[in-house]
Amino acid sequence: MSLADRIITGSTLDAVVYADHSGTIRLWNDAAVHMFGWSAEDAVGQSLELIIPEKMRGAHWTGWDRVMETGVTRYGREPLTAPGVRKDGTRVSLEFSIVMLKDAEGRVEGVAAVLRERHGTVGEGQGAQAPGPGAGESARRAGQLIRPRSC
Repeated sequence: MSLADRIITGSTLDAVVYADHSGTIRLWNDAAVHMFGWSAEDAVGQSLELIIPEKMRGAHWTGWDRVMETGVTRYGREPLTAPGVRKDGTRVSLEFSIVMLKDAEGRVEGVAAVLRERHGTVGEGQGAQAPGPGAGESARRAGQLIRPRSC
């Protein structure tokens, strides 16, 4: 295992989750296990819907599909906030940053998120938001990016 793999998988306090172009979880580190309650064996291969509140899924996948098609997002430079859901169904308020991974031709291969629990709460209807001035518009747009796919 490479140094980077060892750091991401076991050494960081922040959850690291990577989902491929289809929204399928491909990487789930030890901190994600602790945060969400799902083992890596249970999470890897599942949809991101595993951690996204049901009511937020439609808007998430609308934004996800747009980003996967265009390769463009306004997010990634500032932390975002959004609610998540644990294995036991309890809510968790999240703060996270994202990194889009692209292939040599510039097509999006997937998105990695580095997440931590946020003290305070993010309401279900709020979606993701970048804090600060204009957060309402950011919440609307980011909410479209992080909401899950309906089956």
